[in-house]
Amino acid sequence: MISRIKSKNWNWRSILKEILIVIVLMFILSNIMSYLRKPDLDSSQLPKIELQLLDGSIFTVPKDQPILIHFWALWCPTCKLEASNIEAVSKKYKVLSIAVDSGSDTKVKEYMQEQNLSFKVFNDRDGTWAKQFKVEMYPTTFIYDSQGQLRFSEVGYTSTAGLLARFEWIK
Repeated sequence: MISRIKSKNWNWRSILKEILIVIVLMFILSNIMSYLRKPDLDSSQLPKIELQLLDGSIFTVPKDQPILIHFWALWCPTCKLEASNIEAVSKKYKVLSIAVDSGSDTKVKEYMQEQNLSFKVFNDRDGTWAKQFKVEMYPTTFIYDSQGQLRFSEVGYTSTAGLLARFEWIK
């Protein structure tokens, strides 16, 4: 193996090819891991949700519109990395984000302000909603279609393009 590495003529094309192979393999592996870690929900139908959000408004599930429900936590580095993706999606689609075990409302609001995030947030201080959705890892994202049927669930980081593509897929 080492002699193969030493004998191979490395140029930009071969390096880019190797990088591309690694990226494709990582993509496949991350999707397999997400599939294996996804919550096993009792129903694929979106439950009735009525919550008071951090901004004081009442959130109810929209009629005839797809929705993204995103579980995250302040202590989760991947969640923080993914926050801008959720923000971008919230500009085009309905998003309910649920901050789990993340401390006081004030602490979550401060984070949202510091990061210039405006998506809708419910502070699930005791993890009640996370338990209902059987969320065990963060971030976990669910995408429901306009009839309230679960179409996608993702565990771990998902790109803005990946999230938007999933919405386009269910249209």
